[in-house]
Amino acid sequence: MAKTRGSARAGSGSALASLDFALDRGSPVPLYYQLAQQLEAAIEHGALAPGNLLGNEVDLSVRLGLSRPTVRQAIQSLVDKGLLVRRRGVGTQVVHSQVKRPLELSSLYDDLEAAGQGPNTQVVRNERVPAAADVAAALGIAEGAEVTFLERLRCTHGQPVAILCNYLPASLLDLDTTRLESTGLYRMMRAVGITLHSARQTIGARSATAGEAERLHEKEGAALLTMQRTAYDDTGRAVEYGTHIYRASRYAFDFQLLVRS
Repeated sequence: MAKTRGSARAGSGSALASLDFALDRGSPVPLYYQLAQQLEAAIEHGALAPGNLLGNEVDLSVRLGLSRPTVRQAIQSLVDKGLLVRRRGVGTQVVHSQVKRPLELSSLYDDLEAAGQGPNTQVVRNERVPAAADVAAALGIAEGAEVTFLERLRCTHGQPVAILCNYLPASLLDLDTTRLESTGLYRMMRAVGITLHSARQTIGARSATAGEAERLHEKEGAALLTMQRTAYDDTGRAVEYGTHIYRASRYAFDFQLLVRS
């Protein structure tokens, strides 16, 4: 049973069997919220993996020493976030964790790998194209100049997370498709001596088109996060311009705000 400032260990028969839950009955924080936060942390850190079963609400309430409405509310909050799903005749199952990416100059591949998300990439296009006006302006080159265009589908645990479109000066480096499917773009740039120093980035949101929804396993009109970024090396040269879209159900930007003195 969960005790004040104590812990509860779930019983056997589910993915919760090896987990401890510190449920503080004397805290002003509701028990359902405490349970939901700890379940979410277990999902994010891989203790509960996609496909793991948690059991039904009655079993969970008995195992954790909580009322059924408390457990139901905790589970529903994670169902609403897309982390859990209820399956008739099966019980509650882990779907995936939401990617929380720090708002800094970093590679999505590196961030996913560091978070234990098992990134993999499908390269859709890797070709030379003439720079459109917006691309030329971002990279500081003439409109129509040749650039390398990459389009990639980034996945975690076999589920799509983002569609990444990147433009690089054609003379910057050779980008091998096989390597791009096994590592990150920024990692390849660093390997040839390109030192990334800073970037200008804009974040927005919009609804998914039918084509985007199909590729990202979402419904048409689902919320997408958008990002445009121009990255510069340590000499001030623009080395990459990216336009990315992310599933809002699986992806969030995480950043800290400071008071300006």
